[in-house]
Amino acid sequence: MTTSRDKLKTVLGGYTPFYKWGAVILLIYLLLAAVSIIGNGFEIASGGAASQLFEFATNPVIALMIGIVATATIQSSSTVTSIIVGLVAGGLPISMAIPMVMGANIGTSLTSTIVSLGHVRDGEEFKRAFSAATVHDSFNVFAVVLLLPIELLFHPLENISLWLAGLVSGDAVMADVSVSGFNIISIAIAPVVDMIMFSSSLLQGTWQGIVLIVAGVGIILFVVHSIGKILKKLMTGRALDIMNTAVGRGPISGIGAGSLITILVQSSSTTTALIVPMAGSGVMSMKQVYPFTLGGNIGTTVTALLAATAITGPTAILALQIALLHFLFNVFAILIIFCIPLLRNIPPTIAEKMAEITQKNKWFVGAYILSLFFIFPLIALVISRVLF
Repeated sequence: MTTSRDKLKTVLGGYTPFYKWGAVILLIYLLLAAVSIIGNGFEIASGGAASQLFEFATNPVIALMIGIVATATIQSSSTVTSIIVGLVAGGLPISMAIPMVMGANIGTSLTSTIVSLGHVRDGEEFKRAFSAATVHDSFNVFAVVLLLPIELLFHPLENISLWLAGLVSGDAVMADVSVSGFNIISIAIAPVVDMIMFSSSLLQGTWQGIVLIVAGVGIILFVVHSIGKILKKLMTGRALDIMNTAVGRGPISGIGAGSLITILVQSSSTTTALIVPMAGSGVMSMKQVYPFTLGGNIGTTVTALLAATAITGPTAILALQIALLHFLFNVFAILIIFCIPLLRNIPPTIAEKMAEITQKNKWFVGAYILSLFFIFPLIALVISRVLF
């Protein structure tokens, strides 16, 4: 005999997927807030040193390392490239700005690596998540290794971007557009971020920054663990088919989806951070994640282009040039690395090998993050400063 309680369960059971998707949206919201909190924490803990780094750009090596460290500290390549656009308008030589934007591409991949830690308790999940996160790092480092020497010797990106900037500025008037007005995500997560910032304001300086970083990482670990469990149940049947249609139809579809989502959220860090839990849960494969993250690289250049439209006067064309150069660098990197079969599999192979090492030795994650994003760049900065 069917009771009223059984009927209620049956009715509510039909809405279960909606509740779960609502939970996923809420968790994603918390993830975005956590990424912002970590960025604020790094900036406070460093005492504003990230912005002061730009003053030390005296050669391409130093400029590259500044781009890496500044972006890893601020946790936003969009912000750093927008700052570089402003610095170019203020007199920073293009020759120094070019390695900086390339370094920003490397520094932005720190966020997804931190997010992969949410799967650290499950060996296989962590392996998938870490390889999905570090394929972004591997591709960006490989792109810089290939393209920076060519750029320093022959200046193809500088020349093409200058020609395009002249073409665009000759046909259109630079508009006074505020980049911040387009960042819907920042506005949406502001209440949570402001609340946590206010709660930590009892502490000052470095300690406040450390608390924010720890709080942000803690939220990420909780979110990624929770979202992974929910996605495993949700991403079956029709939902999985839709995801595969949007992202997994082919490389062009994946790059397009990554570009579009990154343009909407104005952060490649956010885009790659969202995809890592799906990879860790087995919902998305490396074959799908790889082109999606490359699309994120292209989408993130839109912010710098918007920033360039806010520059007026005689330096406007230089600001537009460096913004276009960032876009061209990412496009050429995809054309050269991803479109050439001999080079295409190098980044995912490196990422998967590192994931195997990390699965056996968890300490490798901390050593990798500190070495790639902070220790090695800072050592290179010191050496270059002394020698040059």
